[in-house]
Amino acid sequence: MTDDLRARVQDVLPGVRRDLEDLVRIQSVSADPERLSEVQRSAEAVRDLFAAEGFEADILAAGGAPAVVASKRSKHADAPTVLLYAHHDVQPENDHAEWDSPPFEPTERDGRLYGRGAADDKAGIVAHLGAARVFGDDLPVHLNVFVEGEEEVGSESLVPFLDAYKDRLRADVIVIADSGNWDIGVPALTTSLRGLVRVNVEVRTLTHAVHSGMWGGLVPDALITLSRLIASLHDDRGNVAVAGLHSGPAADVDYPEARLRAESGATAGVEWIGDGSAVERLWTKPSLSIIGLDAPKVDGSSNTLVPSARARISLRLAPGDTTANALDCLRAHLDQHTPWGAEVSMTVVDTGEATQIDATGPAYDAARAAFTEAWDGTAPIDMGVGGSIPFIAEFLEAFPSASVLVTGVEDPDTRAHGANEGLHLAEFERVVLAEALLLQKLGS
Repeated sequence: MTDDLRARVQDVLPGVRRDLEDLVRIQSVSADPERLSEVQRSAEAVRDLFAAEGFEADILAAGGAPAVVASKRSKHADAPTVLLYAHHDVQPENDHAEWDSPPFEPTERDGRLYGRGAADDKAGIVAHLGAARVFGDDLPVHLNVFVEGEEEVGSESLVPFLDAYKDRLRADVIVIADSGNWDIGVPALTTSLRGLVRVNVEVRTLTHAVHSGMWGGLVPDALITLSRLIASLHDDRGNVAVAGLHSGPAADVDYPEARLRAESGATAGVEWIGDGSAVERLWTKPSLSIIGLDAPKVDGSSNTLVPSARARISLRLAPGDTTANALDCLRAHLDQHTPWGAEVSMTVVDTGEATQIDATGPAYDAARAAFTEAWDGTAPIDMGVGGSIPFIAEFLEAFPSASVLVTGVEDPDTRAHGANEGLHLAEFERVVLAEALLLQKLGS
């Protein structure tokens, strides 16, 4: 069966790649209001691709960006139903000078296809398309497809969308193609993702700026105050010092030092922070970063005490924690550690729940077998992800009886969201084969 499907995948792959390249050329940047027409054009292209394969395909929305919902029935009436998810919107490409080739012109170099969305997540779309194309009109399962158009801007309308179109999306198994594999040649199933809380914290010590010579030494300035508050968020070893946050164990996966250095971009002398194994610190413990500051610039700064300063905090939550708990803990920490009686306020920017998936049962058995065959005997690892994909928790809530499999096309050098995003083409072929094998096994 594997050899037969492998041959069919090789037959459809050239066309699948052409479809991917056509999609990459569409600048579907959902965060850019001036390119909303491109997001619409992208949805239309995706709809047409699935319609050409015999799917009933529509462009739908629930107050947000256009999404594609497509369905195709198996000839086997009692076959299970599988929902395939991906998203067609992409991140902004930012400075074109940082790219080695134009971001919206797909370009192959050294076995990778480069371009914005070449991996995240237009490759996810065509992986689903390729797996369906392998079977033609003899699908082993009933297929529903959901290609979202606003994942890169937070999926704000996802919950109402799932409510509105639940009957069209309902499935026994959900395959979410928006994650990655552990390494080139080593597949993975993502079984946990950290949650996210972003807040703005403002500290005020004065009603207005005053002369630093006249009042310095008596009145604290807001920048010094904020700096001390920020410093309180970690202990001396770099662990997050906010009491009450959840931590948990991680899978026994080795993350070699050389690979950590290369993939993280850490400078040669920098020391790792925190306690525990590398994957615990990256997957199953909280992390906290300051990702922005509002304060006077150095150039042109006046010799006055700064009355207020603001920081944006990005807090990643361990699986098993909740955003409600994290906000309560963070607020309590700020109130307790703001020095010198300064005023402190916290404003929530956005949140996303952590996810812990029960990776057991027949669907996961089928997935592990399919991945092992597609990767020539290399079994997938159960991988955590330090980043957040909040919509997965929303799928779990909307379809509690479904088995949710989180897969993807990315690898450690994909550079999703950055310049020179690229898809490893040999791995992509394995991804398509693995999904075809999975559908075959679920059908039998």
